[in-house]
Amino acid sequence: MSLIVQKFGGTSVGDTKRIALVADMIIKAKKAGDDIVVVVSAMGSSTDKLVKMAREITDKPDTREMDVLLSTGEQTTVALLCMALHARGYKAKSYTGSQIPVSTDDVHTKARILEIDTDKIRKDLNNDFVVVVAGFQGMSSEGDITTLGRGGSDTTAVALATKLMARECQIYTDVDGVYTVDPRVVPLAKRLDKISFEEMLELASLGAKVLQLRAVEFAGKFKVPLRVLSSFKEGSGTLITLEEDIMEKPVLSGIAHNKNEAKLSLSGIPYDFAIAAKVIGPISDANIDVDVIVQEVSADRLVNITFTVNNDDCKEAEQILKRTAKELKAANMLVVNNIAKVSLVGVGMRSHPGIASTMFRALAAEGIEILLISTSEIKVSVIIDEKYLELACRVLHTAFELDKGPEQ
Repeated sequence: MSLIVQKFGGTSVGDTKRIALVADMIIKAKKAGDDIVVVVSAMGSSTDKLVKMAREITDKPDTREMDVLLSTGEQTTVALLCMALHARGYKAKSYTGSQIPVSTDDVHTKARILEIDTDKIRKDLNNDFVVVVAGFQGMSSEGDITTLGRGGSDTTAVALATKLMARECQIYTDVDGVYTVDPRVVPLAKRLDKISFEEMLELASLGAKVLQLRAVEFAGKFKVPLRVLSSFKEGSGTLITLEEDIMEKPVLSGIAHNKNEAKLSLSGIPYDFAIAAKVIGPISDANIDVDVIVQEVSADRLVNITFTVNNDDCKEAEQILKRTAKELKAANMLVVNNIAKVSLVGVGMRSHPGIASTMFRALAAEGIEILLISTSEIKVSVIIDEKYLELACRVLHTAFELDKGPEQ
């Protein structure tokens, strides 16, 4: 008998009616002959409500206590789902992260999974139970409750699928797969039947919100097939798999966008060969991810350096950069918040030159100015004014004929 790990997100278990429907979906899979392990998120927007309550108490809640608070959301869901399965005559047992246990490091609110003990799960599966696990949470070496960060239930599901050697890890959400671009931005977006781990990793890191980045990294590392499905309508979804399992590799698989970006610049810095280290180092030391970086040296040996960060980190990055600007005697400092990043992603770009030039021409034809450019083997990203974000996505989707499905 094969094993499937199914993960249901917050919208899929948004209320008791939705939980009842999820129970029916689980039973259908079990009747097909599979052992089932289920990972669930907190119901609907309950996590947001818990965060809001904490903020009403204090502006800076203790991270250990935040983990204790936020973990209650998933604990509610696992209990209700098991009750729904019991009511339908099926054996089911729920577990919190600490009951399994899912062992993590000691970093509260952003913990990483170190190990999962599957003995209890395997014993229950042998006794024909459906096992329901609270996603997003684990236990530190000190025995404290930890959480894995936003979208952490995806990571829990993939980690369990890896440990249990599942045939497939199915991620049920409110969309029916991975699309060539966000269909809310471009109505002509097409659903992809398959996409490689590498492409999905790029899309997730560049702003696509379908899967948590760490979950895709985990799945790719351990070669666990992922399938994104809708819990609201039937369909085969999108399979995320190894590149060699995709017969015809498209030039482009999709377009990702992210408007939660900020651009910071220092200009007129007296030349120093270690400028990049001196500017970016303190930012990174504050655990702020730096994305696009451009450095140039003028004829009069003055250095200009520009980089982007997540807009949520902008204020902290700005304070650090002010100190750096003073130390390096920079002439000017500039911070711009209203920018966005648009990216083309596709493994086929390795063997198809001219993708970047087509992109630049298409944007230029619409009068969209490119502020920064970043490339890798399978992606091209541009930073533009946020007001042009949706237009840029539509223009590029048409320019590369993704409206007809991924370009071959």
